[in-house]
Amino acid sequence: MALKATIFKADLDISDMDRGYYASHSLTLARHPSETDERMMLRLAVFALHASERLAFTKGLIADDEPELWQKNYGDEIELWIDLGEPDEKRLKKACARADRVWLYCYGGRAADVWWQGMQSKISRLENLTVISIPPDTLAQLTTLTQRGMQLQATIQDGQLWLAGPAHSVLVEGEVWQGDAERR
Repeated sequence: MALKATIFKADLDISDMDRGYYASHSLTLARHPSETDERMMLRLAVFALHASERLAFTKGLIADDEPELWQKNYGDEIELWIDLGEPDEKRLKKACARADRVWLYCYGGRAADVWWQGMQSKISRLENLTVISIPPDTLAQLTTLTQRGMQLQATIQDGQLWLAGPAHSVLVEGEVWQGDAERR
């Protein structure tokens, strides 16, 4: 018998002062059995950073040809492709060919650093790719906000995301490894 995804609900109020985007989103996140709370909460934080009316979660881990999140225009063309982890060069090149902008959020501490050392020169020519590294301690703090039903506020100013739950808030800030983090 196959394990089923665990469903999480999040009511997310976003105040993005950098982009002038203010909205509330009622989100349903399916956490795959192989996915950790850290990764799921990073997906939620990344949604807050790039939020729009057309940004959507995809099939994620179970679909090789889709990112974690994407934003399509009304002609079904991919404007924004957002992935998590340490994908191979072929996947990143394909994403950059399919989408106007590609964002990759790496996590995993030392493993991500090793991945970047081997990948940096191979993908440096991909001009529409932005790569951000999220520190392990940030992921650990994000998991403290995890609940099956979440009420969260996201405040974004000067490139910093503060994600707040009922008890505390977490600063989600990564290191830019490639690209222009200002072009969200």
